[in-house]
Amino acid sequence: MAATDLSVLVVDDDFRVANLHAGIVDSIAGFTVAGTANTLTAAREVLAAGPVDLALVDVYLPDGSGIDFVRELRCDAMVLTASTDGSAVRAALAAGALAFLVKPFPHTELAARLAAYARYRRILATPQVDNARVDAALQALRPTNTAASGPATVASPTKDLVLHSILEAGSPLSAGEVATAIGISRATAQRYLANLVGTGTLRMRLRYGSTGRPEQEYSAAVGEAKPER
Repeated sequence: MAATDLSVLVVDDDFRVANLHAGIVDSIAGFTVAGTANTLTAAREVLAAGPVDLALVDVYLPDGSGIDFVRELRCDAMVLTASTDGSAVRAALAAGALAFLVKPFPHTELAARLAAYARYRRILATPQVDNARVDAALQALRPTNTAASGPATVASPTKDLVLHSILEAGSPLSAGEVATAIGISRATAQRYLANLVGTGTLRMRLRYGSTGRPEQEYSAAVGEAKPER
């Protein structure tokens, strides 16, 4: 974990969903997972263990309301829930949530919200702010679907190699497997993979083993053509 990384607590009653969201967080440069929790009790234990910058919180938890939990937090929060109740949206925003995402949503949507949150934090990192900076910070929290026009899509031979290795593979690959296949470091592979997930070119899911934390694996997004030989 780098000193400047933003730490994220993921709270969801479904451990697979919690791990999936944690995997998305881990795939984005500048973020690290402080912990995952399936109950409010477990979430409070993570908070007691160390500082957290952002909590991703479900509404319906076995031992209480995620919205009430957001209200007690001393860090930022986003609500990720299957609830489509308009009153839940109002309650979450009133409690202090910076965003409300209705599940299920594309992995790229959460990635975009996290990137937006990082911009929000950077804009407000100065000791003094004016109205223009406040407006810019609030606007940053509402990402638009313009990622394809950003600098992250600049052509790169390494990025092309990473993408080609995924498209050519007969099955999903981990960052380590991509790194081995094309001769780059795992960290470099992870960085390009995260970008390709963010632009919707690749999709990420978790590979579960018999023990330990699940590993992130990558495959082509639906409709992505396999390159010709």
